[in-house]
Amino acid sequence: MNPPEAQDKKAMSVSAGAATMVAMRWSDRLLGLLSTLVLARLLAPEDFGVIALASVVIELIDVLLDMGVATTLVQNLRATRRDYHAAWTLRLIQFVIGAVLVAACAPLAANYFHDPRIGPVMQVLAVATLISGFENIGIVAFQKNMQFGMDFRFFFYKRVISVAVTLAAAVVLQSYWALVIGTIVLRISGVALSYAMHPMRPRLDFSGIRAILSFSMWNVMRSIGAHLNENADRLIVGRRVSTGMMGQYSMASDIAALPSTELLMPIGRVLLPAFVKEKEDPARLRETFLLALGIQALVGIPAGAGLALVAPELVAAMLGDRWKAAIPFVQIMGVINVATAISASGACLLLAIGRPKVVAINAWLQVLLFLACAVWLIPHEGAVGVALLRLAVAGLGLASFVFLLVRELPALRLMDLVDAVWRPCIGAALMWLALSMLPLPGGMPVVLQLLWKVVLGAGVFIAAILALWLLSGRGDGPESYLLGKVREWLRLKPQGA
Repeated sequence: MNPPEAQDKKAMSVSAGAATMVAMRWSDRLLGLLSTLVLARLLAPEDFGVIALASVVIELIDVLLDMGVATTLVQNLRATRRDYHAAWTLRLIQFVIGAVLVAACAPLAANYFHDPRIGPVMQVLAVATLISGFENIGIVAFQKNMQFGMDFRFFFYKRVISVAVTLAAAVVLQSYWALVIGTIVLRISGVALSYAMHPMRPRLDFSGIRAILSFSMWNVMRSIGAHLNENADRLIVGRRVSTGMMGQYSMASDIAALPSTELLMPIGRVLLPAFVKEKEDPARLRETFLLALGIQALVGIPAGAGLALVAPELVAAMLGDRWKAAIPFVQIMGVINVATAISASGACLLLAIGRPKVVAINAWLQVLLFLACAVWLIPHEGAVGVALLRLAVAGLGLASFVFLLVRELPALRLMDLVDAVWRPCIGAALMWLALSMLPLPGGMPVVLQLLWKVVLGAGVFIAAILALWLLSGRGDGPESYLLGKVREWLRLKPQGA
């Protein structure tokens, strides 16, 4: 067992790292959000649709070839410089093959989606894929060593450069080619910054590739399954609806993913290396996992549910009237991301203890079920029907994931998981009830309507959580943990003033 002082220090590093990653991610996202607000008014939904359709194919090729080298290096506590060289070599091979496949599949994709514009876009973006292969593998050490400041700066700097170029191109070109140019600049800046920010200079080394492949095979299957689970609906929708409607669907998907990408993903980047360090101490690992699950549920469940509740006002305020068709998609996908909030920390735990097979099986079960239903049960259903099918499959997938998680970790009981999430679930339900029953004040601008619903919903949720926690005996959990952090902050605040 680790001494209490070491445990407290470790817990502080995890919590501080998570808070830092979320705060920095949100500052990065603010820049991206401002960019989206401007681009949504400069470009048409059809422009976003063209890029979304091309991206679906490109991302699918990327994930099919992805060997999961970054995750493998993070999991391997004894990774040597030779491992990093081999990982860089393997990833370079992956992106070279990927670039060739993207260019070769361009005419096939244009034919599948019935839009000739997709072919030239994919051929240009094949160059961006090739450029990405030269990124310095050394930056994986930022996550592995929990250097979250460096991790943030790398992503933030290249985002700033890309956003500036994309906006300038959109003003000049007024077409989807602005988004293509921004993507290429993003990849180029990523390569340049990776070498500027990390001293490692990777070289070709084929000697360690076999070890990486044997270690990462289930990581590959997991990545492919997870990608298809998140994007198979776009492949179906893109063929059945117009490019403009696909733009609406894609934009809604991006907005609905905000709670998972901007809250849960940064926490996940912290949890994976933290769980890896704890995996030799099962009791401590279980305690850390349940706390992480409770915190992610406390944040992700109300965020996903709240997003669905404010979708009409959010879309109107952010994007304008011509994006109204995106509202039902935001509502459906916001609920889908509640399942993501509950399962995110469990996936990190299974990866940390070397069980990518379990995560892969769960993802593939959802993919196969979704595709079977989409092709055979609703072969002619439009975008809303496909989104509702994805919601149903996500619910079944969450149930199967909980079963697999409990089966793989004997120290965990089903009631442990229920105890970690029941209060946020009830709080979100009460928030939904309050916002559904209470009318909006009349005559308010849409921005104030959005603010009113956000403040009211947050107030109801926080009050419900505190009441439920008090009624359940003030037990140890995410509420007591977060309140303790608030008390620490209040005690320290006068000293820093």
